[in-house]
Amino acid sequence: MNNPVLHLSGIQKSYTKNVAAEVSVLKGVELVLEAGQVAALVAPSGAGKSTLLHIAGLLDTPDSGEVIVNGTSTATASDRRRTRLRREEIGFIYQFHHLLPEFSALENIVLPQLANGENPTDARARARKLLDDVGLSDRVDHRPAALSGGEQQRVAFCRALANQPSLLLADEPTGNLDPETSEMVFETLMAVVRETGLTALIATHNPVLAKKMDMTYRLDSGGLVKL
Repeated sequence: MNNPVLHLSGIQKSYTKNVAAEVSVLKGVELVLEAGQVAALVAPSGAGKSTLLHIAGLLDTPDSGEVIVNGTSTATASDRRRTRLRREEIGFIYQFHHLLPEFSALENIVLPQLANGENPTDARARARKLLDDVGLSDRVDHRPAALSGGEQQRVAFCRALANQPSLLLADEPTGNLDPETSEMVFETLMAVVRETGLTALIATHNPVLAKKMDMTYRLDSGGLVKL
């Protein structure tokens, strides 16, 4: 039997608000996502969904508990090992696209591949294929400032998929777009995710979008509940 793509076990995380107070954000979070599953993460503002995504994506460490990616425990992994796992296995999409403004759409997707040791010719070919998949084959040479908000976010999707990750983590990926553009961009994202067989955890405040995923989890009072 294959290992889950993502397994969070007993994740605890607290922050010190001031000298006298500690705020407990995550309290024993448990989550298992198998290959190809797409899960929605819903939570009220300030509940800790970004913290959970950062821990799942190895950008932050829990106070206790374990993050296991494709059967590899990261509890005692070195920083180098965590960085390698993050670069090779995990793709990130944020509410704001965070594209590099001085580079074209194509170059924004090529760069993470080069950082991962990919051949430049192959990296450019994959970037073109990804842009074509999301309907941006005529925007390859455009810099972010020359793209619409929806186009910028679709480029960000392509960048997240550049290194062919097995896990996609998205934090309100359409939250900065108007409703019509949001719907279109989300449908594009889901089509690519389904086609590639990715496992995905997508945070959203939109119940309509959440219902289009395989399952929904709610983060509240530090715990994660399947709805």
